[in-house]
Amino acid sequence: MNEEKTVSEAIKFRRSVRIYDAEKSIDKKIVKKCLEQAALAPNSSNMQLWEFYHITSKKTIDQIAPFCFNQNAAKTAQQLVIFVTRKDLWKQRAKANLAFIDSNFGKKNPKNKQSSREKTARNYYGKIIPFAYADFLGILGFLKYIMVSVIGIFKPMFRQVRNSDMRIVAHKTCGLAAENFMISMAAEGYDTCPMEGSDTLRVKNFLNLPYGAEINMIVSCGIRTEKGIYGERFRIPFEEVYKEV
Repeated sequence: MNEEKTVSEAIKFRRSVRIYDAEKSIDKKIVKKCLEQAALAPNSSNMQLWEFYHITSKKTIDQIAPFCFNQNAAKTAQQLVIFVTRKDLWKQRAKANLAFIDSNFGKKNPKNKQSSREKTARNYYGKIIPFAYADFLGILGFLKYIMVSVIGIFKPMFRQVRNSDMRIVAHKTCGLAAENFMISMAAEGYDTCPMEGSDTLRVKNFLNLPYGAEINMIVSCGIRTEKGIYGERFRIPFEEVYKEV
């Protein structure tokens, strides 16, 4: 068994692999472990508005590959992981956080016995989160945007309150989980490729996802071949992107 790589080693090892070795399988239990580590990714307000669909059947991969335009990274994959945003589950996830608060501080504590930390947490998930996520046909979001824009003239305000804003928040959060996953896979000596090119509507319908779910990223998994990496790694010179302020 190979020794797990350090974080720095895993980051350097990770490449977007386009062709996987058909003769080298990967252990779905290890992939699942990497997804458990993905779920530990930082995320907005600990709402965890994500789901991970782990595709292990070659038959299913062959069905999904055309939706990824039959790119080699999909066709030769040993397994796939589809990262899905679930902004529509915000009420359930807020309740889950409140239940976690109950387990830490006790259920139905009188307000006069609640610590400032408990009061803040309960207010956050009971009032602020519903304010940020609740919407109806975009109308509430527009009204909230006008309100925070006016208040924002006088003091700093969180301005991402429209439905489109919260959609972006959910996708950013899910992207963090996907990165956790790919680095965890690299640490195990497994390869991945995040495939931007796909017909996400067809993938969504194939998985029978509800209306509020959205495909964030499809990641193919396997072991690289010699031709699996198309060239040397290129990055813009660090000095051009690093800005010390």
